[in-house]
Amino acid sequence: MSILVIQLSPRQRLRASASQAPASDGARLTDEYVYALSPDGGLSLDSQGQCAASLLPKADQVVAVLGDADISWHRITLPKAPAAKMRTALAGLLEEAVLEDAEQTHFAVAPDATAGQPAWIAAIDRSWLRAELAALEQANVFVDRVVPSSWPDDPPGGHFAETDSRHNGGEQGITLTWSHPDGVANLRLHGGLARAVVPVPAPHGTRWSATPGAAASAEQWLGTTVNVMQPAQRLLQAARTLWNLRQFDLARRNRGTRALGDAFKRFLSPGWRPVRIGLAALVIAQVVGLNLWALSLSSSVKAKTEGLLAVAKTAFPKVDENSLRRDAALVMQRETDALRRSAGKPGDNDFEPLLQAAATAWPPDKTPVENMKYENGKLTVATIGWDPNTIQTFQSRLRPAGWKAENAGDGRLVVSRNAGGTP
Repeated sequence: MSILVIQLSPRQRLRASASQAPASDGARLTDEYVYALSPDGGLSLDSQGQCAASLLPKADQVVAVLGDADISWHRITLPKAPAAKMRTALAGLLEEAVLEDAEQTHFAVAPDATAGQPAWIAAIDRSWLRAELAALEQANVFVDRVVPSSWPDDPPGGHFAETDSRHNGGEQGITLTWSHPDGVANLRLHGGLARAVVPVPAPHGTRWSATPGAAASAEQWLGTTVNVMQPAQRLLQAARTLWNLRQFDLARRNRGTRALGDAFKRFLSPGWRPVRIGLAALVIAQVVGLNLWALSLSSSVKAKTEGLLAVAKTAFPKVDENSLRRDAALVMQRETDALRRSAGKPGDNDFEPLLQAAATAWPPDKTPVENMKYENGKLTVATIGWDPNTIQTFQSRLRPAGWKAENAGDGRLVVSRNAGGTP
């Protein structure tokens, strides 16, 4: 899975200077992004560079990395609150700890946090982060995860980097980001604060790294060698963290829709042209095949119809051919019934078969029927005084021979031919 890691430009803060006016809080000094592209989820680097958002390369996943100075870290006991109310609970607990209004601050909980246990909380300016994500989305760059460059970790780590003069009041120097189990500190090398914060000697296993431009100053300050790390390598390192700062109101909610849209765009791309041609050919083949099959079925039905008409005309030569074409089965049944009646044989729905069926199923312990009525293939017999068990027995005896007996009320049963029954 390919992954694109983007470095968000540090948030601008109000600065007073005699030579320049204060910058508006949250304004971007550049519309370009430093990026790193990995073809295997961040294990290796494929390409790197800096460009506008609209020119960023495409990838299966997009990760945005925040600068070290844009996150404040707070260690609290995670409240036992429902997920829907967790953000409000965090704002109440950290109201005095954050520098800005807690309602305007975005909070993110550590990935391994457990309610009721100590946990790290990341605090970021919500308006600024939302604006950064919106700017990328306007360029069709949808960020799946937002991660920090450094986070509280054990063993500790220190990273040296040059400060951008545009983000530092026109001054350029070296900063040290010191991440350790008790938090993350962003320190300048000049002065004594860094010496006071970083223990000497450093804890065992401490990892030191530096950008190429800060490596010499870092080695001089430490008195030992450091691992030279390109900015793109540090971006990939940050992308491998379990942290995801897109939580609560900034959580991704349209990944499925975007994935569907991206898939459709890829389908329309030139590289997918052979697939589109193949699918179109398959659809055409299916349509042609269905039409040929329909023609074959139509020919088969027509042949069988003609065969039926031929049999009907042979059996009943005096019947009009047009009547046979309209409903051959009905005409043949009608003619057969006429021949049967002329021969003096009763039909399935005549009085004699109905009477014989009723007599066969008649309960032996019951007196002969007192009155009956025949009408339109139905024989109504009187069953006054029959209990439900007797009626059920009578019905069950009729059923195997293809007859049925329905209760007509007032002590009467109606015997008739069951639909689809056999004589």
